[in-house]
Parts: sequence; C-alpha cells; structure tokens
Amino acid sequence: MRTCRCLPIAGALAVVSLAAPPAPAQVTADRLVNASREPQQWLTYSGSYDGGRYTSLDQINRTNVQRLTLQWVFQTGVRGWHETTPLVIDGVMYFTAPDNHAYAVDVRTGRPLWHYQRNLPKDLSLCCGPQNRGLAALGDRVFMGTLDAHVVALDARTGRVRWDVAAADADKGYSFTGAPLAVKDKVIVGVAGGEYGIRGFIDAYDAESGRRGAPTWVTGSYDPQLNTLYWGTGNPGPQMYGANRLGDNLYSDSLVALDPDTGALKWHFQFTPHDVHDWDSTHTPILFDDTITGRPRKLVAVANRNGFFYVLDRVTGSFLLGRPYTQVTWAKELDASGRPIVLPNTDPTPEGTRVCPSGTGGTNWHQPSYSPRTRLVYFFSKEQCDTFMADEKLEPPHRPGRPYIGSAFFAPPGEHDEAAVRAVDPKTGAVRWEFREFSGAWAGVFSTAGGLVFSGDGQGNFIALDADTGRDLWHVPLGADVHSAAISYAVNGRQFVTIPAGGALFTFGLPEGTPSTAAARPGGR
Repeated sequence: MRTCRCLPIAGALAVVSLAAPPAPAQVTADRLVNASREPQQWLTYSGSYDGGRYTSLDQINRTNVQRLTLQWVFQTGVRGWHETTPLVIDGVMYFTAPDNHAYAVDVRTGRPLWHYQRNLPKDLSLCCGPQNRGLAALGDRVFMGTLDAHVVALDARTGRVRWDVAAADADKGYSFTGAPLAVKDKVIVGVAGGEYGIRGFIDAYDAESGRRGAPTWVTGSYDPQLNTLYWGTGNPGPQMYGANRLGDNLYSDSLVALDPDTGALKWHFQFTPHDVHDWDSTHTPILFDDTITGRPRKLVAVANRNGFFYVLDRVTGSFLLGRPYTQVTWAKELDASGRPIVLPNTDPTPEGTRVCPSGTGGTNWHQPSYSPRTRLVYFFSKEQCDTFMADEKLEPPHRPGRPYIGSAFFAPPGEHDEAAVRAVDPKTGAVRWEFREFSGAWAGVFSTAGGLVFSGDGQGNFIALDADTGRDLWHVPLGADVHSAAISYAVNGRQFVTIPAGGALFTFGLPEGTPSTAAARPGGR
C-alpha cells in the first residue's frame, strides 16, 4: 500500500487538441530495447528496461551544475501530487497528472500540443489519492492505466482515443496508478487496490488492438536477453491482520520473474512472508551485471520497504546478499536463503506494538537509480518507527469495494521521521554515503554520467548531489513538494533536466553560450 487516504474523485471532462502537433513519433520495440543508445530521448518509465534511471549525457556535470537555470515551466492546473515520469520522444514530452489527465508538450518550450482527461465516475473511491505515474509508448501511441481500471491507448500525435479496454471492476476496488510497460508488441499493466482486498494481477494487451493477451499479474523491469520481466507485488489482505491468512501468503511481498509472452512464472523471491506491517514489495527492480561472490553474474537489486537491501541472481532468483539500510527492529537478520528471522513481539496488537521501519517503509515506491559509472544504487530512505495496532477480531468481513485493513499504524508521540538519499554498494550492501534531508521528503532519484544524483527534499527544493560523495552541489526552491524523480534529455546539442513538483513540470538547462553546451554527448555507460 501507499500512504492511505480514502477520498472520492470528482467527475472529469473530455479531451482536446491545443496546437498543430509534429509528425507522429514511432517508438519501435527495437528502440525500447536499445533505449540507452538514445540518451537524448526518455523512451520508457525508467529511461531503459533495466530500471536504472540513469543518463549517459554528461554536459551537465559537477563542474557546472551550479549554473543551471530555469528554461520553462508547464502548469497543469490539476491539484494533487504529481508522481508522473515524463517521456521524451522525438521532440515531444508526454506526461500525466492526477485524475487521469495526459498531456503532450513541445519539449523545447513547454508549449501544449494536446490534453486528454478521463471522464471518471463521480462516485469513484480510492485509497491513496488520484495519482498516476505515467505513460508507456509503442508505435504511434501512448498508453495509460486509469483510476476506473481501464487501459487506454491514445494517438501520440493528437491525443485521441485509439482504444479503451475495461480491465477490471472499479466498484470492487480495482484501479491503475502505475505507468504501463511496453514489451515487444504488448502493453503490460499492473493493478492497484491492495487496501480493498482485491486479488492482484497484471494483464498484457495487444498494443495495436487492445485485445487482452496472456494474463500476467506483475510488471516492471525487463531483460531482453533473458526475455524476463521483473516486478514486485503488494501486500496480502487484510494488510495488518494476519489471523485469517496463516502461512507465507504467496506471492505477496515478492519479486517475480515472468515470461512476457505467456505470463508463466519463472521464479519468485518473497521478501516478507506473512507481512503484517503493510510493507509490500512495490519497488522498481534494478538490473545490472557485476562480479559478486567470486564470479560474474546477472543481478537484480531491490531496496525493500521492510528495511533490507537485497541482491539476487536474476537468472535463478537465488539470494546472494541482504543487509539493513535503515533501522530494523522486526527481524534479527536474514538467514542463508534470505528469509527474515522474525523477532518475537513485533506483530500488531490491540494495544499497539512499536516497530521499525514504519508502515510507509524504509523506502517506498519512489524511483531508485543505478549508476554504472559509480556502480552504486541510489534511493530515497526514511528513518521512522510506527506503532502498529490490530483489531482483536476482523469485523465486518471482506466486502468488495470496501477498505479491508483491520488495523492502523501511527508515529509514536514525540517521534518524527528523518529522510535521506542513500548510496549503497550492491556488492556488499554497505551504505557508501547518505544525504540527510528535512522530514517530509518523498522524492525519487536519478543519476547521470556527469557525476550527479538529482532528487527533492522535504522543503520543496530540487537538489543535485555529488554521486561519489553525496555532497550538496546545487539546490533550487520550487515552491512545491517533489513526489517523483527527474529525467534528462537533449535537444539540438543541449542537455535538459525536468522534474515534476506540485502541479507543474520544471525544466532546467545550462545557459546558452556555456562552453560545455556545444554538444550534449553520451558519457560512460
């Protein structure tokens, strides 16, 4: 689950072309596989299939980042946290806003090209706000999962609906908030709604027709060589009441490896068996290759909400490494198989039990990053404990479309959260450095070949850190909280960085005439 707050969603108006758009962008499956070869674009949610959220552009770097200036701002006019990751495709930026707005703007100026808004049911209720985290692109279309549990294909040139498919029943608590993943000729989407006792799933849809293909129930990062999808699953239900769901509750709180053609499960790894603290495993897995335990391996890394950092063999799913990166009081350690050794008296009780990390986790859904230059994993982290309470008896029983939680968590009196950006060595699990932030920080991270890590703090600042040391090199107040991660792209030889904050997108670049802006070139990958 995300931070839970149930609220009704107002009705929405329909769409609109605002300006003559450019020629349709064609995003082929081959371009997506080789996205890292086009650093001037941002073709998919994490920038590339490996989940690394890294750019090989190095025009903006440690020596000149202090000279970044605001180039343009696009105001959506939509209330709520903007958790979107924009796509940049052949001169056009595509992004979303709460309540299932989607936009296309000129990447050079922010000039609007088209705007789509979903006509949502007036009585729609959601756990955690009307967020949407972005789009996928394939062919001449962009794709969005909606709050009323539909999957929609929009014409990338005009914003017109090409197809619209109902994936599940929103009246029973199903919705889509995450960005889809386009793989081969399919669009893969994962369902939200763990707070309503739904049965989680992911479906694959034919990008051309919208026809439902092989049903799967998870999505995320993708390894084209292994032809394997990797993604994390959510919490079991009810979230913090375990008496009516004994056992490990497979495949909750897990990383699963799937065949994208058939949906067949290749392997799974469960981080938190029988989760009673609402920790989920809804994180973007990072795929990378390195030598660990004495030999070269294909690896997947996850900083989990339960407070442990994990590295697995992504071919077999075998556990290689696990270490805490934040305060952990619920488990003594991980055993040789990676299973947590749970400490006594850490389950929720009617009186309340203090446990670390908090119900929102040592980290959350926020985008992590991996730099092949430093070989470090970067992510947002929190130091916070909560008091977890559970009902003596779960009443009433589960009813479709109604919250199914059976408990609550809250910060103990006098305690508050502390946030940090942390850099972890995935070969050892050791925290290499951390940048402490004000409480309330809730942003993802993004790393660059220019030796930078971009994020946001709890005071509405956009920040750039030294990727080697964590030193604060530059920050600028945006006047709104940052609830997503930055992206980067290049236009006509100039590198830009865009960050969503509040109800706007802010784009920064070096001033024209800066010597290094002669050419935005890919650095080391």
